[in-house]
Amino acid sequence: MNWLLVLVGAMVGAPLRYLTDRTVQSRHDSLFPWGTFTVNVVGCLVLGLLTGMATAGAASSDVQLLVGTGLCGALSTYSTFSYETLRLAEDGARFYAAANIAGSVVAGLGAAFTGTALAQAIWG
Repeated sequence: MNWLLVLVGAMVGAPLRYLTDRTVQSRHDSLFPWGTFTVNVVGCLVLGLLTGMATAGAASSDVQLLVGTGLCGALSTYSTFSYETLRLAEDGARFYAAANIAGSVVAGLGAAFTGTALAQAIWG
């Protein structure tokens, strides 16, 4: 039954990723991949929140599979981040490539820590 939870979470996460990416990117006239950046940071926030909940005993293993593995796994995307960063560097937009790397790491970790702290404040 675990695979079904992952599948259902991914069925929500994948279209959510696509729609969020397209919506965010359409609002920015920039080479910077704001859509991918957004879904990755949101994925980190949700996963941090889920981790804090699990640590506090407020998220079952089923919820962790559904939301963490399924939803967040399909929502966030390391491969697209890597591809877009490489594309920026190859196209001569090295500042954007470096900003994407640094910004994604800092914002992603910050979002994960924020989610964990929020969960601990609520359920801890």
